[in-house]
Amino acid sequence: MHGHGKDDPNAETIDVTFIEKDGTETKVKAPIGQSMLEVAHKNDIELEGACEGSLACSTCHVIIEDEKVYDALPEPDDDENDMLDLAFGLTETSRLGCQVIAAKEIDGLRLSLPRATRNFAVDGFVPKPH
Repeated sequence: MHGHGKDDPNAETIDVTFIEKDGTETKVKAPIGQSMLEVAHKNDIELEGACEGSLACSTCHVIIEDEKVYDALPEPDDDENDMLDLAFGLTETSRLGCQVIAAKEIDGLRLSLPRATRNFAVDGFVPKPH
């Protein structure tokens, strides 16, 4: 065991499924201790992290599909709650991806990416009326 840090093939991992905006499910292995934001970026999943995980934005908002898994996570702190209040499409089980850290307790985690984030407004994105 030489231990290659984050990309150690022997590192313990959990299964995480990202459900992308179009409904595609991507199942990935998340190394214990990495945030869902890091895991998403490693696996080319479109999860924005405008502030690089410093709790200064809500772009890495994810929705945890299973309430039991949500309950197994550490409680969001005040900084995270403040940012979640700004997140678009907030749900009862929303968290910031940079604050959801892979751990054995949440093996099998399923995360939905919200259909829009506030940042899209700058691209002249206009939601279609339903």
